[in-house]
Amino acid sequence: MMSPMSEPAFRRARSAEAKQAREAAILEAARELGRARGVREVTLTDIAAAVGMHKSALLRYFETREQIFLALTAEGWREWSAELRGDLARRAQATPAEVAAVFAGTLARRPMFCDLLAQAPLNLERNVSIESVRSFKLVTLEEVELIGGELGRLLGLDELQSVDTIATATGLAGALWQMATPGPRLRELYTSDPRLGHAIVEVEPRLTRVLTACLTGLGVRSAAVD
Repeated sequence: MMSPMSEPAFRRARSAEAKQAREAAILEAARELGRARGVREVTLTDIAAAVGMHKSALLRYFETREQIFLALTAEGWREWSAELRGDLARRAQATPAEVAAVFAGTLARRPMFCDLLAQAPLNLERNVSIESVRSFKLVTLEEVELIGGELGRLLGLDELQSVDTIATATGLAGALWQMATPGPRLRELYTSDPRLGHAIVEVEPRLTRVLTACLTGLGVRSAAVD
């Protein structure tokens, strides 16, 4: 975890550059804390302490902790989409199973993004301004459209089918990540009783199976319509 920055270094930012640097430091602190503890466990006070600020000073830069993590969710969408599309773009053709594996692999390699995907609709979007939600949704819309272009090229999916696929992938990745990280007490329970072993899931293989079935079904339906 990043060490707290000294109080003199965090006097109020006077220039646009200083303000951007301050915001970047806050986001980095939240990112590291979220990775270490899980997003739900990180408070605004925790973030402020990590950057050597008082909580009231931090609120000059972000309206709530949820706005901080929503900004990280938008960042996660851009980074995941870029890797996903980069992989798909290198393929002249692909089967539904191959595309599903790329989706699952790129998501599973981003555990904090999966955590944020689960938290965003549950609470992050509910404690920020309407403008913050609008900005976040516009980012996701742009990335969904870009990913949809690759799904259309490789599998012939139309816009609605692409949106359904991406929503299934991201929604399920968020839910599966929560199931895969139950915490030490619950993990001990699940591993101590063979009847409860199914409660701990592996994100990537299960997500691959579900998305393969989804994409195969969409392909069959598209062929029937044609």
